[in-house]
Amino acid sequence: MYCSHICTTAAFLFALLPHGWASFYDNPEVETPPKSGTPLDELKEKWDFEWAFSGISTFAHLKHVKCLSTPYEPFDIGIIGAPFDTAVSYRPGARFGPRAIRAASARQTTFRGFNHRAGINPYTAWPTLLDCGDIPITPFDNALALHQMTSAYTELLSRRPQSHANPPNHIHPKLITLGGDHSVALPSLRALQKTYNQPIAVLHFDAHLDTWHPGAYPSAWASHPTQADFTHGTMFWIASEEGLIANSSSVHAGLRTRLGGDDYGDYSNDERQGFLRIEADDIDHFGIDGLVEMIMGRIGTEVPVYLSVDIDVIDPGLAPGTGTPEVGGWTTREMIQILRGIEDLNLVGADLVEVSPAYDNNAEGTALAGAQIVYEILTSMVKRGMKDRGEEIIERLKPGDIRKMALTDMVKGKKSPGSNHVKAEEVKDEL
Repeated sequence: MYCSHICTTAAFLFALLPHGWASFYDNPEVETPPKSGTPLDELKEKWDFEWAFSGISTFAHLKHVKCLSTPYEPFDIGIIGAPFDTAVSYRPGARFGPRAIRAASARQTTFRGFNHRAGINPYTAWPTLLDCGDIPITPFDNALALHQMTSAYTELLSRRPQSHANPPNHIHPKLITLGGDHSVALPSLRALQKTYNQPIAVLHFDAHLDTWHPGAYPSAWASHPTQADFTHGTMFWIASEEGLIANSSSVHAGLRTRLGGDDYGDYSNDERQGFLRIEADDIDHFGIDGLVEMIMGRIGTEVPVYLSVDIDVIDPGLAPGTGTPEVGGWTTREMIQILRGIEDLNLVGADLVEVSPAYDNNAEGTALAGAQIVYEILTSMVKRGMKDRGEEIIERLKPGDIRKMALTDMVKGKKSPGSNHVKAEEVKDEL
């Protein structure tokens, strides 16, 4: 009996083996390449692939080029880091934001980059995309840092993009900045105003106004102006004073900050700078579609727009890793839907700022939110270019479309309505 059992088992295992006793672990013999080397096409086919967790850390595994010192490498849209945080008023640490956002973008890849909300894959469409590295910014002298950033943005925007004039208005490359604290918006706006020779509309997602007069931070040690006037809460006030902002076309969205003093004086100062204010609570009254309508009605589709997103527009319960957290913010899902709703804006630049990974949770929640927002902004830039070029775009699925598709299948009898406790007549009524 014992032998019979052994023999039966052996016969069963033998039957499972392919002919010739080949094993799952068998591979062809590795041969030494010829002295002439392996053909380049074969090398690329074998080795030009990275898993989400492999490779050096660039945004979405994009090709890394130090664009500032490589003028012979043209691009259409560049991701550039601005690791600067010595203009903050509360918690520092955003200088490590670019590194954290890049790491959190690792699961964005060319082969799995289709944005189902927009109907395109921004990584395989018309533009040449590069990760341009970081601007080298001093942490010791804010006046010099501001000059360095302004010089860097001006240098890059002055170059000819790879797809020059195709679409027709694509005369300058576009930059998406990974911050850094929010003060990096000022040098970017200085460069954009100089490049486009006109004020730029600002769409500003933030818990805070950031249009505060420098005197909002009182000091008995010096009279204004001083280097200390340049902060992450005054940069839009400075930009407005310098004529960089198209004040009749600019918007704040997601506000919920406390105000100074005993009244609404901060709002009065903000209104003199021409911003439309959308409070975080407004989403409960107007809904996402209502907010999108307000933004698009204010800005339109033709004026050049700088989109500036402070990660603290997201509620700190979802994005705790930021310098000045304020409770009562939007969810990441709400923010994504708003961004998709304003995709027809004429974006000429953008930033995602104030990610401070030292205060993040162990799961990179804030950095992941930042990476997703950059992906949505990039998608909008690419999609607007596709429309202007006359290229075909897959019709995107709107919220509720998937449910409608499923219900339609049920009506057609592809799935038994009874299995979901729904009558066919009820399904037809819902459709």
